[in-house]
Amino acid sequence: MKILLLGEYSNVHNTLAQGLRQLGHEVTVASNGDFWKDYPRDIDLARTPGKLGGIRLMAKVLCQLPHWRGYDVVQLINPMFLELKAERIRPVYRYLRRHNKKMVLCALGMDYYWVHENITRKPLRYSDFNIGEQLRTDPVALRDRDDWLDTPKGRLNQLIANDCDAIVATPYENYACYQPLFPEKTTFIPFPIKPITNLSPLTPHSSPLKLFIGISRGRSAYKGTDIMLRAAEDVQRQHPDLLEIIKVEGVPFEEYQRLMDNSDAIMDQLYSYTPAMNALLAMSKGIIVIGGGEEENYEILNEKELRPIVNVQPNYESVRHELELLVLHPERIATLKRQSQEYVLRHHDYLKVARQYEQLYSEE
Repeated sequence: MKILLLGEYSNVHNTLAQGLRQLGHEVTVASNGDFWKDYPRDIDLARTPGKLGGIRLMAKVLCQLPHWRGYDVVQLINPMFLELKAERIRPVYRYLRRHNKKMVLCALGMDYYWVHENITRKPLRYSDFNIGEQLRTDPVALRDRDDWLDTPKGRLNQLIANDCDAIVATPYENYACYQPLFPEKTTFIPFPIKPITNLSPLTPHSSPLKLFIGISRGRSAYKGTDIMLRAAEDVQRQHPDLLEIIKVEGVPFEEYQRLMDNSDAIMDQLYSYTPAMNALLAMSKGIIVIGGGEEENYEILNEKELRPIVNVQPNYESVRHELELLVLHPERIATLKRQSQEYVLRHHDYLKVARQYEQLYSEE
């Protein structure tokens, strides 16, 4: 098949492309590299700052459009798959729809249905927008609500979701939002992770536990990093010989990865049910994830045995309790590390995931 993957999110399309090419398909990735993360792509769609940057990107897209015809599959990473206003993206989508066979929309993170469902129907016990019945009111949550609800971006999302041939929802949380609304076209497929071939063998753990925390500027409260960091610092004060914190903020992705490689565990996304790409990459290296590991995550994967994620509830007390248990019971660490690697190989291997996409693409 001839496949065009438009846009990028945490290396999903680049990794998927590698798997699909291994299966013999012709794949083109066109993206901005996911902003500062700068993931590999075949066609660079990064935008330079300012209005002039938008004009240049639009001109580049218009030049590319004649080449974006005749594909068996065009897959969009998000309704906002270009760094342009929704009003500019809409005619691009219409063009792609007319001149290609199958259109697939990914539901991987922030979009209209993620916002709308979590503040109205509330299918999850907690999310970026609600804790139980109570809506979150931190500035980033309010900003994202205003960004997607009753806006051109939101209307573009609704247009594409209703018009496209298939929706791939990952992780479980996004599936829970989309599947009831689009039951005939929504499919769950796990994130793709490329196995790391030069891993050192796992060695017996020795104190202190090296805990990695990556901080996103301006989104710490929204992602719950502020709560996780406070809990970690309190555990460290209580058990200074048992816990070492590696705190990283605003470094390039390669440096971020290098620093994470030296850790035993990471804290990631307090309000998540499931591990996303960053956490899964850590797990593939035998690094323990403290974050989202609810039973729904294992159920949708039909995983009956492995429980590698140290699951926490979205509050300080839960994070502190689970982290303290981990540092006080280091005998658990080797098993959790080994299970983390097995979990990724079992459910997220990029070739296995690529075959699931291949099957979806082949369906009439």
